[in-house]
Amino acid sequence: MNWFLAAGTAVSIGAWLILKRLSFVSPALARQHLAADALVIDVRSPAEFAAGHLRGAVNLPLDRLAGELPQRVPDKDRVLLLHCLSGGRSGLAQLQARRLGYPNALNLGSLARARRIIGVEV
Repeated sequence: MNWFLAAGTAVSIGAWLILKRLSFVSPALARQHLAADALVIDVRSPAEFAAGHLRGAVNLPLDRLAGELPQRVPDKDRVLLLHCLSGGRSGLAQLQARRLGYPNALNLGSLARARRIIGVEV
């Protein structure tokens, strides 16, 4: 039983360290990218997206990102502004997108933070 706790703790710490290295994009830089046609991607579930989302955002849930991003966004140089409910899934989405060859994948963070930066919601 103790090894389960140790393994869980190690995985949690590893995930935290990875997410800590991925900081949120600054509001000023996000607005600059938006003015230059960045794509806002909401990585929440379709049900969460349907309950309310930022105008102009596309829904690409985290669990489908790796399979669908290359088809939906063929330009790997395009700036992607990723967000979710709390900022955790969007951090993981940023990692996935960068592994897929999207160097300009940026984490907007939570829906509330993205709303403050972008200023629109449906």
